[in-house]
Amino acid sequence: MAVGLFALLPSSRWSRFFATLTAVVLVVLSVVILADVIARQSLARPLNIYLDVRLVGAVLGLLRGTAGYLVAALIMPVALAGAGLLTWFVTYLLKPAETQYHSWSVRGTGATLIVLSSLTFLDQQAHSGTERVARPAVQVATQQIQHLLRMLNERELFEAEMATAQISYSGLPGLLERLEGRDVVLGFVESYGMSAITDPRYASIVVPRLNELARRMASANLYLATGALIAPIQGGQSWLGRGSILSGLWLENQLRYDLLLASRRETLIDDFRHAGYRTAALVPAITLAWPEGKRLGYDEIYAHKDIDYAGPALNWVTMPDQFTWSYLERKIRIRDNDSRPLFAEVSLISSHAPWTPILTVLDDWDTIGTGEVFSKWETTGRRPIDLWKDHDQVRKHYALSVDYAIQAATAYAERYVDDRTLLLVFGDHQPAPIITGEDASRASPVHVITTNRALLEPFLEWGFIEGSIPDPNLSPARMDAFRDWFVRALSTP
Repeated sequence: MAVGLFALLPSSRWSRFFATLTAVVLVVLSVVILADVIARQSLARPLNIYLDVRLVGAVLGLLRGTAGYLVAALIMPVALAGAGLLTWFVTYLLKPAETQYHSWSVRGTGATLIVLSSLTFLDQQAHSGTERVARPAVQVATQQIQHLLRMLNERELFEAEMATAQISYSGLPGLLERLEGRDVVLGFVESYGMSAITDPRYASIVVPRLNELARRMASANLYLATGALIAPIQGGQSWLGRGSILSGLWLENQLRYDLLLASRRETLIDDFRHAGYRTAALVPAITLAWPEGKRLGYDEIYAHKDIDYAGPALNWVTMPDQFTWSYLERKIRIRDNDSRPLFAEVSLISSHAPWTPILTVLDDWDTIGTGEVFSKWETTGRRPIDLWKDHDQVRKHYALSVDYAIQAATAYAERYVDDRTLLLVFGDHQPAPIITGEDASRASPVHVITTNRALLEPFLEWGFIEGSIPDPNLSPARMDAFRDWFVRALSTP
């Protein structure tokens, strides 16, 4: 169509303008199509420009942790320079010669091309026999317009959902009394999804480790039950999964999360506060300001800058899971003069991409201290940029990182879960489609560990089963169902 329009233009001035405009449109569409492909491969969903532009910072942070600060610093200026150069080159190719404007045959050909092109654009897909051939530019542009229109209505829809959902449990009789004042720890294991258990590529590594978890809990006189929950996301944006669990709302996109934060709606954190708990968030991956934590109402926030970790950063992972578990005991669960029980959200990030290096769980927790003991892993393992050239090795390292995360959680529970503790270990979401394959379930395992079997009963009634492997026949609830169920199940009538 562009060629046809050039053939109809009356002067070279208009041809230069239209060539430049066409080049810009083509380059922008190409960038959007590429971003859409990346979003589908990493987040298992189409690109949504309206929302995903906010993820640029997170992407750059991941690049800093995997490819280094130099690559992360250069990626944006190099990309912009490349786009500018490509735009100039396409403009040069499209701009026709001056003599073309005096040929009526050329103009007739141009008109014919415009008509034919317009006919093919009446439908977004062309038919070739029984196959449908997609036009990426048309599809992606249409999708982005649809996303924009949907987001314009999202505020109203989400506010309607909030109006019909339970806001506060502050007046609920016997609020969380079945916990009998126990500390409640919610540990979120990064990228721990059901594929780690059901996919044969990972099950050979992860399932034996889960079987070991069950054996060691039994040996430690601890009770264990396991179920699963459906996450609203895959591959990234972990805060949407955790936010769904805490709020009781389905946070499937960033706009919903922002609307939650802007509202006065209470969350599970407030429920525990109303029940007389102190609340804490241990979030070692938070390296910048985190106003969301203050809005959510935690009494104490331990972000990266607040944690006295003296060991090395391990690519993107700022500190290993075993240190995070150790810090929880060493600094946060110490009551001092505060007699209130603790509700703690703990982010466990060793199983976050790029999944290198793979650590070993230390037997002697007393040697962990401020983390210098982990220095020996600083120079071990393959470089992320090398590892990710081999998809089979990336998948193997994913399984090994989940294996490490489960080992660390097992060792923590074995050592520290006592009569005053209820531990819940959540997988926050499935990893990217490069790991799970297309159309994988979005379910993630949930393990419950306690010294009191009576505390397992509500979970068993909800569909969990005893042991470390979820029921394969279970139809899991969504993560947004957890808050309402948990509060009512653990409160006395």
